[in-house]
Amino acid sequence: MFPTDVPLAHLGSSVLLLLQLLPPTSAFFPNIWSLLAAPGSITHQDLTEEAALNVTLQLFLEQPPPGRPPLHLEDFLGCTLLADDLFASYFGPGSPSRRFRAALGEVSRANAAQDFLPTSRNDPDLHFDAERLGQGRTRLVGALRETLVAARALDHTLARQRLGAALHALQDFYSHSNWVELGQQQPHPHLLWPRQELGNLAQEGDPTCSDCEELSCPGNLLGFTLLTSGYFGIHPSKPLGKCSHGGRFDQSSSQPPRGGINKDSTAPGFSPHHMLHLQAAKLALLASIQAFSLLRSRLGDSGFSRLLDITPASSLSFVLDTTGSMGEEINAAKIQARHIVEQRRGSPMEPIHYVLVPFHDPGFGPVFTTSDPDSFWQQLNEIHALGGGDEPEMCLSALELALLHTPPLSDIFVFTDASPKDAFLTSRVEALTQERRCRVTLPLEPPVVVPERPLVFIVDGLLQRVSVRIHGEVSSFWIRNPAGISQGPEEGQGSLGHTRRFGQFWMVSINDPPQTGTWEIQVTAEGNPRVRVQAQTSLDFLFHFGIPMEDGPHPGLYPLTQPIAGLQTQLLVEVTGLGLRGRPEDSLPHFSHVILRGVPEGAELGQVPLEPRGAPEQGLLVASLPPTLLSTAGPFSLELIGQDGEGRDLHRASPQPCTVVPVLLELSGPQGFLAPGSKAPLTLRIASFSSPQDLNLRTSVNSSFSLTSNLSRVRLEQNESAWGRLWLEVPESAASHSVVMVTVTALGREASPVPPTHAFLRLLVLAPAPQDQLAAPVHSSGPIFTSVSPTLRPSPLVTWGRAGRGLAGNPWWGTVGGVLLLLGLASW
Repeated sequence: MFPTDVPLAHLGSSVLLLLQLLPPTSAFFPNIWSLLAAPGSITHQDLTEEAALNVTLQLFLEQPPPGRPPLHLEDFLGCTLLADDLFASYFGPGSPSRRFRAALGEVSRANAAQDFLPTSRNDPDLHFDAERLGQGRTRLVGALRETLVAARALDHTLARQRLGAALHALQDFYSHSNWVELGQQQPHPHLLWPRQELGNLAQEGDPTCSDCEELSCPGNLLGFTLLTSGYFGIHPSKPLGKCSHGGRFDQSSSQPPRGGINKDSTAPGFSPHHMLHLQAAKLALLASIQAFSLLRSRLGDSGFSRLLDITPASSLSFVLDTTGSMGEEINAAKIQARHIVEQRRGSPMEPIHYVLVPFHDPGFGPVFTTSDPDSFWQQLNEIHALGGGDEPEMCLSALELALLHTPPLSDIFVFTDASPKDAFLTSRVEALTQERRCRVTLPLEPPVVVPERPLVFIVDGLLQRVSVRIHGEVSSFWIRNPAGISQGPEEGQGSLGHTRRFGQFWMVSINDPPQTGTWEIQVTAEGNPRVRVQAQTSLDFLFHFGIPMEDGPHPGLYPLTQPIAGLQTQLLVEVTGLGLRGRPEDSLPHFSHVILRGVPEGAELGQVPLEPRGAPEQGLLVASLPPTLLSTAGPFSLELIGQDGEGRDLHRASPQPCTVVPVLLELSGPQGFLAPGSKAPLTLRIASFSSPQDLNLRTSVNSSFSLTSNLSRVRLEQNESAWGRLWLEVPESAASHSVVMVTVTALGREASPVPPTHAFLRLLVLAPAPQDQLAAPVHSSGPIFTSVSPTLRPSPLVTWGRAGRGLAGNPWWGTVGGVLLLLGLASW
């Protein structure tokens, strides 16, 4: 932490640039990184994830799993509650929670981003600051309405972003207002219901606080029963006699009456009412459970489960070249789709969402999506090879369309024998693939060139259903297991597994259980064959990047989609599938370090140790990536190395590469929906931390929308930042309840080797409507409160924990109900 009397000039140019990201407002601290500044505090991330776990258990208790015995509350009382264990209890052993935890991570990061984005961090309406309580309620209800609309439009990424924004504001109410100080023991009964008046609000002329010159201000609120909240900073200015937010970064708290009333943390230096932090957090948790319950009642169980990826099943997406040369490959796609579904039929892993996108020259699409497997088979069987040549085709346009309609962390199978005609889309599709964390089999994966030496891969005891896929003009290949047993390209059942061939595609399904150890593959082929090894496993990992913000009113981790060249970056890893119930800690798998490997050459760029963060059962690991390791922009893969509980080697790799981008590109828009016929301002920030950059900026948006910008070229020195403004015009004819995506790309000028950087922004088009969109939940049963932490004493209503875990406490039955499940497909 920087001392308060250090002049800014002494901090260094990189730090000065990063400080521009810090918000002048404050709230519950954003995420787990915040605990370095205020140990024992409850963060927005905690509140969001704990509410989800509570509602998940309630759903599982109310909806017995088909074909499995029902869950019983007493089985969870007194036990540490984990997402993995809940998922295994409901769906069966080995059912991974990876996709659910990824969806919940999207919501949590969107929640934290409200404290960092320039369009939200300064707005008192979005944080219930400055006595803007009625306005804050309007914005909160609007964000929940937008969540519903985006979910019904099947844009769950946007829905999770709006849900995160709504939860942030809702949780801030209990930290920033005096609701807790008024002695209230339950959430505000009217905060989520727009037809009800908040009532009893302090007016402009009502004094609310007395002067307090200490860090801790337990008695500075005047004796009244009016609802108020604190002012922060200088905009808007604090009227005479009003309360400040407080904390050493709040400029308003130095003006009489000094002090403040926020309950963001347990640290007096940040929170003058730190002694009420836990009470505020408890009410914020109860209110968050109410919000989840409201969404369940409006979306229904199926729609709510889609919102939070509540099933271990993945989607099945195919992108098919339909030109004349593709007859065999189209048949291969049909057979492979049938094989995948038949493998998983009758299990929780059976696909629940299907996407099909055909393409040829010059056209691509339309996209076909369905949750009905019979409709998918009918559509797939109607696709046949058409006339035309085999070079080139609109492959990347079709793949982009598939990515926009496929849930994150899904597999997308691309079948083509042609190069892309739309190769100019390569970098944008790669960036979108990485943002969506989808695994694309072809054509974006780099070719694995197999020269004289064999390709090596390691199989551990936690892998099953190992498959080897080979594509190219293959004349021969062999696969050898650790015992020295080999199998060649002959179709049918062999000594190691079953081989199928579809034109230039080969797939070998290794017999279960596969032998553990080092396997080898040797391929003889013309050109550059592609080889991919996949497997199913419950033990996998999620990851994201962030910039530590350890000074200012909101210490936390500023989330990044990709690391930025030259900038100290944190890698956060969340290990899934640990299977902790009933197992001693020393028998758990653990990962010790992460390897960064260049793509496509495969050279090791460096190794970084992984440090556990929090309790072992959380599976949270952190690696600090130094600027020297990220000095050069370009793609790399992540590989986690560790051991299982018996000391045998473990290896897990990310299914898609990451990219070190040369600049920070931040695109943000209005906090709300776009009305047809409106014009919306967007904010663009671009910053370089590694070297001077001379860049062109390109923008794109959905057809019929108009997008203009005041910044088309920018030259940045090292540690320099530039801001731009864009204006998005929404046509009168724009369909309500639709989604528009804006893309900004920063490109090196002329022959610059700098790879492009992309920023994506999803916005909702929605016709204005009266404030009647949110009705009270229809479920009558209340939440089950779970989780525990040494920083909080158990209460008869709620006990606490950290992300992904909890302790089932005494049930409290009220007027709110809820839903949530867990989902994941972990593959290597």
